[in-house]
Amino acid sequence: MTLAPPAADAAPMTFAFGDTRIAVNTPDRATLLAQVRKRLCAGEGFALATLNLDHLVKLERDAAFRAAYAAQDIVVADGNPVVWLARLARRPVALVPGSDLVVPLARLAAEMDVPVALVGSTPQTLARAREGLRAQVPGLEVALERAPPTGFDPDSDSARAVLEQIAASGARLCLLALGAPKQEALAARGRRLAPGVGFASIGAGLDFIAGTQRRAPDWVRRLALEWLWRLLSDPARLGLRYWRCALILPRHARAAWRLRRGG
Repeated sequence: MTLAPPAADAAPMTFAFGDTRIAVNTPDRATLLAQVRKRLCAGEGFALATLNLDHLVKLERDAAFRAAYAAQDIVVADGNPVVWLARLARRPVALVPGSDLVVPLARLAAEMDVPVALVGSTPQTLARAREGLRAQVPGLEVALERAPPTGFDPDSDSARAVLEQIAASGARLCLLALGAPKQEALAARGRRLAPGVGFASIGAGLDFIAGTQRRAPDWVRRLALEWLWRLLSDPARLGLRYWRCALILPRHARAAWRLRRGG
């Protein structure tokens, strides 16, 4: 989807949770990559989050997750419901799935000679993802791979040690595949402890590259039915999650309509 360039003073799509406001402040992938390039050129770190409907559910319930999201520098819309809500509010954004960012970010890193760290999943998946990325992105330097154990706490001393290892490795871009809310929380903490590193939360993106998880076919995604494909693939795990997502849609639709009307 191609968006018209927003006006310089255009307000971003915003979601309210009490006193906390989460803005989709980056409207499309081209803008995101331009921001990442600018920060890497300047030696500045960043935290990148990809907002979807499940995140909105978690943001309503979890104050710590709200604080982590509020600390993100770059937020894009990873989910058609977020895109539709933004359209309803007349604050349009393009769909930018986190999984679709892995290869473009790796290409940008290789072009700029920026070493990359891979964090999350399992050691076997990270090794396969590294080889898969190198096959698609010649010249990519993977400086570090870390697969935290089950129960990993992004606020723990072990998380601090992981962030210190990332900084010491020379990596300037870290792809976080820990799932929400852990990856966003670690990215927010990384902004403080490793300020020269860019942290991109990409969910199952490395698993897709490694082939350890299967993504919905292109035609399913074009029809905006990836959620249904995933639900049918794993109903026991995703049934309750999607039910909770459906329950919050009316409230966010009303809020988007108020934004449309200038409220």
